[in-house]
Amino acid sequence: MFCKNCGEQYQTEEAVICVKCGTAKGQGVNYCHHCGKPVNPESAVCMSCGVALKNASAYQQKSKIVAGLLGIFLGTFGVHNFYLGYTKKAVIQLVLCIVGILLSCIGIGAILVFGIEIWGLVEGIMILVGKIDKDGNGNYLAS
Repeated sequence: MFCKNCGEQYQTEEAVICVKCGTAKGQGVNYCHHCGKPVNPESAVCMSCGVALKNASAYQQKSKIVAGLLGIFLGTFGVHNFYLGYTKKAVIQLVLCIVGILLSCIGIGAILVFGIEIWGLVEGIMILVGKIDKDGNGNYLAS
């Protein structure tokens, strides 16, 4: 992965800033994040490698606080995963919750719903403490 501001390659995937220019990871529009070649800031695709460019003007970062609170309070329904773009996981949580509610008259459903509640709560906490720090597109969450 390359700095979008100066084109320097990051030393590790966990890097949060570029050691050459000091710019936060993901900021800038002058270089391709995939190959490090110069690009036109208004281009949608890198002409060197063909990867889609993620320009800051075209993408709004998701909030870590919002995602975490959605996970804690509405995680049973998978709302936080819909918000972050993890649609498959969100649909699974929602379907399991609905099945659990429908089966709650025989007792097993209540256990299922309780398990989904714990799952959402744990994911919400993981988002807030930074263990889950990317959305479904691989973009870092805003603090």
